[in-house]
Amino acid sequence: MKTQELINTARTLVANDKGFLAIDESTPTCKKRFAKLGIPQNEETRYIYREMIVSTPGLSESISGAILYDETIRQQKSDGGSFVKALTDVGIIPGIKVDTGAKAMAGHPGEKITEGLDGLRGRLAEYVQMGARFAKWRAVITIGDSIPSRGCIEANAQALARYAALSQEAGLVPIVEPEVLMDGDHTLEHCCEVTEETLRMVFDQLYRQRVMLEGIILKPNMVLPGLTCPQQNSVEEVAAVTVACFSRAVPAAVPGVAFLSGGQSSELASARLNAMNIKFKSQVPWELSFSFARAIQQPAMGIWGGDSTNNVAAQDALYHRAKCNRDARRGEYNAVIDGT
Repeated sequence: MKTQELINTARTLVANDKGFLAIDESTPTCKKRFAKLGIPQNEETRYIYREMIVSTPGLSESISGAILYDETIRQQKSDGGSFVKALTDVGIIPGIKVDTGAKAMAGHPGEKITEGLDGLRGRLAEYVQMGARFAKWRAVITIGDSIPSRGCIEANAQALARYAALSQEAGLVPIVEPEVLMDGDHTLEHCCEVTEETLRMVFDQLYRQRVMLEGIILKPNMVLPGLTCPQQNSVEEVAAVTVACFSRAVPAAVPGVAFLSGGQSSELASARLNAMNIKFKSQVPWELSFSFARAIQQPAMGIWGGDSTNNVAAQDALYHRAKCNRDARRGEYNAVIDGT
């Protein structure tokens, strides 16, 4: 294992107030998002859309790493260069989603287990040859009646830890993503309890699998009330409870916590990250960063609409949202200027 190289890459990924752009939607997920906007759902359109993203001028000012999908990492730009080269040339580190999706968990109604460990060592070696420097694996934890079960949390934590160990063996920084979903009517306090239990289990398994914590990035959910919860807490309350929860469960050795957006609006995701950094940036041992997909992409995707004549306007929107989140890392995000 290339210990120092992993540590250096992990630190670089959360340095200089930058964050991740997640363009790793699976083909079915990308099709669903295109369908909602009336965009043709085929490989060519996905390629054109992602070329527009990786060609956005100035994107590297706010983005340190881009998470790609298997289809995307194999594609080339119209000028013949690969997407990996396009990112690397502007100083953005390319990474790759390596799980094969969350599937129904046998014996656990309403819960899911993420698959993809079979053959992972070989796939990781191939992605390294393609230029990837980090990997990502997402686990899904659902809050509902009598769930999540300990069995579901433990099984997903074990899979995350095995993936992380294999990634470090291959020379890739593992992005460890245990996501407690926003769906449901649970309270902020209940989400905090489940998130803390999940994080404690994940780090117990990472320790058991001898994963070097200095060479990982944690990509978790913020602690949030369910989307249909009658009480939607303030931005400041979410920030305080999230940081308190993570302070109890995340070891100081971890370089960075790069929050996922998980269905939040672009503006709320930025505002909540901003509130965390305003009050707690100097008090926590890890960088408070972002790893957003829809919260950065969605405005640009809507403007683009499948029409390349809209590329410049879409790229401007993408650049703007990325910059908003860099501002949020600095505690300088302005919701009024952002139009909220």
